[in-house]
Amino acid sequence: MQLLAPILILAEEAPVEESGGIDLLLPETSELIAGVIAFAIIFVFVWKWVLPAAGRALAARQEAITGQLTEAETAKTEAESLLEDYKKQLASARDEANQIVDDARQTAEALRSDMVTKAEAEAEAIRGKAREDAAAEKERASAQIRDEVAALSLDVAQKVVAGSVDEAAQRALVDRYIEDLEGLED
Repeated sequence: MQLLAPILILAEEAPVEESGGIDLLLPETSELIAGVIAFAIIFVFVWKWVLPAAGRALAARQEAITGQLTEAETAKTEAESLLEDYKKQLASARDEANQIVDDARQTAEALRSDMVTKAEAEAEAIRGKAREDAAAEKERASAQIRDEVAALSLDVAQKVVAGSVDEAAQRALVDRYIEDLEGLED
């Protein structure tokens, strides 16, 4: 302020004149000189300390943004790699699931074939047993018929012995028994 004091004193001593036109726009000379000096001091201060600090701050900010972009790009690349890995794993899992289903189908088909074969074998065994049972029953029936024929023959023989039967009657009786026996065997 002491530097500006002589200028201010000079400005106060000057007679006040009425100004017009351009003088209204232009400041007093002393004010103009003080403004230029203040501007120069501020300009030097800004040039020397503020601009480099602002430049460093902007450079640091730019480096930080560049670093973040690089990290984002790296993260994006890593995410894409992980996505590809997951897709490959998913495809592998699908293939494995399809293989398991195919194996299960083949196993089911083999089991079904085995079951059909066993069922057919059991059915054949049942049919064989039924045939054996039928043959055994036929033999029992045949033996029973023979027993009945033998008993009837004895009865006839007793009747023949008990009463005399002529030869024609005997022959007719024997033929009739033979016919009865043939009818029973069928």
